[in-house]
Amino acid sequence: MASWREVEEQAPELAARVRRLFDAHRHKIVATVRRDGSPRLSGIEATFADGEVWLGSMAASRKSADLARDPRLALHAMSDDPPEDPTAWPGDAKLAGRAVQVHDPARLKAMGGGESEGILYRIDIQEVVFTSVPDPPDHLQVDVWREGRGLRRLRAE
Repeated sequence: MASWREVEEQAPELAARVRRLFDAHRHKIVATVRRDGSPRLSGIEATFADGEVWLGSMAASRKSADLARDPRLALHAMSDDPPEDPTAWPGDAKLAGRAVQVHDPARLKAMGGGESEGILYRIDIQEVVFTSVPDPPDHLQVDVWREGRGLRRLRAE
């Protein structure tokens, strides 16, 4: 799986657009897999630092239990409602991958943890998706980066 730095190197324009949306709001939505295989959506904070995407979670949370059992996740940036002019919409961003628990005391301290019962995760990224409305606004433009496949643009009508 890839680091955020690898995404930035391989698809810099996509990475910049996605990062802007993730940085626009403090809270994100994370999807994890429950014990029975069904999805669970939870609020979470994500941080981009040192070429990685980081997540923190309380150790006793359901999402932490989900990630301990099955590390697959999807992370969605909060998006704004489209304005009157759909081409002015900032877009929609999400990424998917696997959560890797970090045990390094120096990293935990650098990320503001270490004193609480929280868990720090780094995301190994498999996919990054940015959806926008181009001009003319007669379709959606979906830019998809996948590890090992690179960037491609899809048109959704």
